[in-house]
Amino acid sequence: MNGHTQLFPAFMNIIHPDSTVQEMPGEPVSIGHILDSLGISPAEVIVSRNGKLVPEDAVAGGDDEIRIIRIAHGG
Repeated sequence: MNGHTQLFPAFMNIIHPDSTVQEMPGEPVSIGHILDSLGISPAEVIVSRNGKLVPEDAVAGGDDEIRIIRIAHGG
């Protein structure tokens, strides 16, 4: 080996409310930043990281799976 511990960079999978999947670089970033970069208001969604609900100040990275779930409004 050439001294590198990782051959390929890690990517997070972002699963959108419409079930499309987007890869993002695996650098640590807050859920709020991810939502902001996608133009999604945190008030309209809940987010899970690797199957567990997380607040917008939680940090994701590495090979995390982030699922964005739209909250249904109505009355």
